[in-house]
Amino acid sequence: MNQKFWQGKNVFITGINGFIGGNLAKELLRKGANVFGLIRNHSLQTFLYFESLEKEIVIINGDLTDKELMCRIISENNIDVVYHLAAQVEVGVGLKNPYLTFETNIRGTYTLLEAMRIHSDLIESAIFASTDKVYGSYGADQMPYREDYQLLPKYPYDTSKACADMIAQIYANEVFKMPIAITRFSNIYGPGQLNFSALVPDSIRSALGFSKFIPRGDGSMIRDFLYVDDVVDLYMRIGESIPSNPKKISGEVFNAGTNEPISVRNVVESVYKLIGNENDFEDILNLMNEKKTVGEIQCQYMNYDKVSEYFGWSPSNSLPDGLAKSIEWYKKWLNKNVNDF
Repeated sequence: MNQKFWQGKNVFITGINGFIGGNLAKELLRKGANVFGLIRNHSLQTFLYFESLEKEIVIINGDLTDKELMCRIISENNIDVVYHLAAQVEVGVGLKNPYLTFETNIRGTYTLLEAMRIHSDLIESAIFASTDKVYGSYGADQMPYREDYQLLPKYPYDTSKACADMIAQIYANEVFKMPIAITRFSNIYGPGQLNFSALVPDSIRSALGFSKFIPRGDGSMIRDFLYVDDVVDLYMRIGESIPSNPKKISGEVFNAGTNEPISVRNVVESVYKLIGNENDFEDILNLMNEKKTVGEIQCQYMNYDKVSEYFGWSPSNSLPDGLAKSIEWYKKWLNKNVNDF
């Protein structure tokens, strides 16, 4: 990595109050960047505030779909690099309120892109976070997902992300030739993930005794889990590489996982063993054995061949190491916020 690239850079992060945005902001600050973050829902119960990062960044309250605001943020702050991480990510919310999901994920994306196009003389690089969910359902014999697979979204959330993904590619390719890369990562976990409907934080919170883990299926689904520090590392490698080689990188899609897919059952078991709560896991295992998995894609994972070729990246954290680090962070957060449960 280019250690000097980020010194003094003006970086705009949408979704900075999310756990990935917060972790990215922390590392950018450490590298000497000036960080600007967009927040719509001003919650203090986030990684950003728990780590006291809000004191070191410029927080801008507003809506991603406000084109005038996006233009002002970019032009008035001379933004060099953009990370578009903001999204409505809840699959359940997408089913209940598809309009909100489409407004945020599709309209929000093209609004930001248009503001970037208007002020394209400022932007050196931009990274747009898509998701592995845009691929839809391929068979286990077709795993891992490849960047050239056809997108087969089925539900509001994955369809909204697929639309945003393709719109970003339009702005990056022959039409507007903007310095944009698109990322599609596997399940990301780690410190600051406070969506407790997600598997890792849910199982950690339960194994620590703050809640009861309720399996949503038999635990046989195969997934890939990427630790947030490795995601931040890759985001920064992509961000600093685009300016030096825009023709090669702009418009490219990059998948990333660990090349080590694992069953949901084994993830939960690993959490409970690391915490030393094997007895409770036996009860969970019995519940899993009584359930059938409904409405879930059985097998989803991807490799990191392309990002390894382009950026020399590979994940540094094994699942046991990442889970152990996560557990220590959640112990601190849960003990401080115990009255919220």
